[in-house]
Amino acid sequence: MDLQHKLSNLPTAPGVYVMRNEAGEVIYVGKAVNLRNRVRSYFQKSAAHPLKVRVMVEHIHDLEIIVTDSEVEALILENHLIKEYSPRYNVRLKDDKTYPYIKVTVQEDFPRVLMVRRRLNDGARYFGPYTDVTAVKKTLSFLRTLFPLRTCSKKIVEGQQDRPCLNYHIGRCLAPCAGLVSKEKYGEMIAEVIMFLEGRIDRLIPELTEKMHQAAAKLEFERAARFRNQIRGLQTLAERQKMVAQHNEDQDYLGCARYGELACVQVFFVRSGKLVGRDHFLLECSAEEDEGEILRSFLQQYYQDASYIPREVLIPEELDESAVLEDWLGGLRGGRVYLRTPKRGVKRQLLDLVIKNAQVVLDETKSRQAFKEKAQEKALQELQEVADLPEPPERIEAFDISNLQGTNIVASLVVWEDGDFKSSDYRRFRIRGVEGAPNDYESMREAVRRRFQRGLQEREEQVKDGKFAAFPDLVLIDGGKGQLSAALEVRDELGLIMPFIALAERREELYLEGSSEPVVLPLDSPGLLLLRRIRDEAHRFALTYHRNLRGKAARTSILDEIPGVGPKRKKDLIKHFGSVKRIREASLEELQQVPGISAKLAGEIYQHMQKS
Repeated sequence: MDLQHKLSNLPTAPGVYVMRNEAGEVIYVGKAVNLRNRVRSYFQKSAAHPLKVRVMVEHIHDLEIIVTDSEVEALILENHLIKEYSPRYNVRLKDDKTYPYIKVTVQEDFPRVLMVRRRLNDGARYFGPYTDVTAVKKTLSFLRTLFPLRTCSKKIVEGQQDRPCLNYHIGRCLAPCAGLVSKEKYGEMIAEVIMFLEGRIDRLIPELTEKMHQAAAKLEFERAARFRNQIRGLQTLAERQKMVAQHNEDQDYLGCARYGELACVQVFFVRSGKLVGRDHFLLECSAEEDEGEILRSFLQQYYQDASYIPREVLIPEELDESAVLEDWLGGLRGGRVYLRTPKRGVKRQLLDLVIKNAQVVLDETKSRQAFKEKAQEKALQELQEVADLPEPPERIEAFDISNLQGTNIVASLVVWEDGDFKSSDYRRFRIRGVEGAPNDYESMREAVRRRFQRGLQEREEQVKDGKFAAFPDLVLIDGGKGQLSAALEVRDELGLIMPFIALAERREELYLEGSSEPVVLPLDSPGLLLLRRIRDEAHRFALTYHRNLRGKAARTSILDEIPGVGPKRKKDLIKHFGSVKRIREASLEELQQVPGISAKLAGEIYQHMQKS
């Protein structure tokens, strides 16, 4: 069905529309209370259309619509599809999937507090998202100095009698694993932690003060001292929180600044009239995008995953769809939410301050990006000259080998493209053709051969979205002259025409094809710094894979080779005898004493252990 036919048969119901280009990629997702009127408006010639719309319409090749029961449902679906497809012409939070949360596992008998990257529907309490990972880590560290929270990942039930760890002995854990604290008492502490994370320090301090006095009256001086230290830490933090309102309501203040295709939204968090924190978020948008659309998109994408939505959200300008957004936010909050745009007074003054902060962050980001782009441009120009390339490389692939005395030999391939690492193109290889003594040259040959043979095969078969089809402008080998020669042999065997260079780690010397002597660049040269960064990433990726294989090998046992011995029976055997050595020394009669081990299975275990 062609596009014109779809446009002439659009329904008048609310819903979402998805626009695709000729390659089938989603380039825009929008919602409408009336799909027919809204979608057709894009294709009507009008000078009033923003430049973004005029450019986008030229690329629309296909259209898909999804009808919903209401405009609020359309808004929810629109937000979901924007996150799924990241369309080119929508306003999008930059790297929103990487924003960390603080998670309180309240669904557990003895909850933990930890940092996570994803918010799951698992019954836990989440706080965030936050953009500053360092600040999250500092908050967790501060929390653990105030509250003796468990940090282990054990599954603990009340009454458990394990041996307490070192954290208990240094006063950093209440040892629920050893049954030294009740579920009720531990839960009281978690409630205090949640109050702290909600920014309600003024309510928390009186409760702790009362507990301190009660402990002192019972002559429980260690416990009273712990409450005293908690109170002092919280009082220090409370002094930094600025009173901005005389009321006790919760509010979020949003300010926006934009430059080109980058926007910044600053959020001030006011809880019980006090400014308890702030955060900023960067968004990608069209250069002609108006501020209202940026704010609307931010409200949708941020509050969809926010841990808390206040009763009042203050924004610098009124939005056309504020009623729909209020209904949607109210559904998430479980109570009425108001979008306000103050014109004067204290609220307007604070909102202006938020806008100024957004502009400051945006200016800093622009300066940082400009510096980074300039340094990158110099680095690529330097590599072009050193490696005698026709133009600066856009895609660089790096190989590294990792092994331990010739065992579990692995190779890594990392990709740097258009100014950043492209982790989706990373590959790792378990080297099969090298055994016994370490042989980095042969290992490098195998890794390079496997990578480019797959690439040539995908190109020949014209595999769509092939994992190896994209070839680099420059290949970086971790090692010296020998590793480079090994890689070049494979390249020439396969008939490839692409430059290879090697970087030796000891003196950071650069080896080039056809040159016996290395090139020594200044240690602070942009080109060398970029190569070292890529080489170190390849080393990290290879080492991580190698450690995983070593750990997997260490977790395996001779018992895993015996038919009929699964994880449960293996655990029962170890628990009964204490070690594999004692299982090997056990008689047939002793093996049969283990629950679940029949005479036949005992015989198989005995024979296998004796042979081994």
